[in-house]
Amino acid sequence: MTLHPDNAAPVGNSRRVCQRCQRPLTQCICRWITPIQNVVDVLILQHPLETNNAKGSVRLLDLCLQSSSVKVGEQFAPEYLSSALYASSASDPALNRIQPILLYPDLQDNEAPDLIARQGEKLPDGITPQGVRLVVLDATWRKSRKMLYLNPMLQHLPRLSLSEMPASHYRIRKAHKPDQLSSLEASTYALMRLEHNEAKYLPLIDAFDGFVEQQMQYIPSRP
Repeated sequence: MTLHPDNAAPVGNSRRVCQRCQRPLTQCICRWITPIQNVVDVLILQHPLETNNAKGSVRLLDLCLQSSSVKVGEQFAPEYLSSALYASSASDPALNRIQPILLYPDLQDNEAPDLIARQGEKLPDGITPQGVRLVVLDATWRKSRKMLYLNPMLQHLPRLSLSEMPASHYRIRKAHKPDQLSSLEASTYALMRLEHNEAKYLPLIDAFDGFVEQQMQYIPSRP
């Protein structure tokens, strides 16, 4: 990708960053941006520790999806969180009823019994993509549970849990469990399921592969 001077901004005295992806020009990820017109709106609640993580996948995800937003915080004011969850989508402001769905894995009784989804919090049957907002927690496993504890409103949302997913392509970050995915991968597979359209979102996985390969180049090789 060719970068133009007006696409860069100075950082301190030594580095310049791409204004689009907010990365140093030498590590710009704009070449991997693949625009996707998603029907299901995506709300990403990002833990502050993830904001400046170069290995994080959320920036690429947000730049690819045409209907998404990122809110940074660990604990959100109830009024602010309610607005983020239920406000009309910018891509379709005519919708006056939004159904937020929390993307979160199934928990075992011995992990966090008070955070296990109850019967009334399971994903409704026959749900359609229009008016759905997928809520994604971008955090480590431990921090995501803390975010649930600190924001009780999230605990009562219907949940979507992914199972039997392909192996993660996230080679640049250690997973808590073998079947854990990056935020981009998990969101992509959730959108495939909610919109019943796998082919539409496969380019996102291809873009992620390119992003991971680029990040691998910055990891010092071990002797």
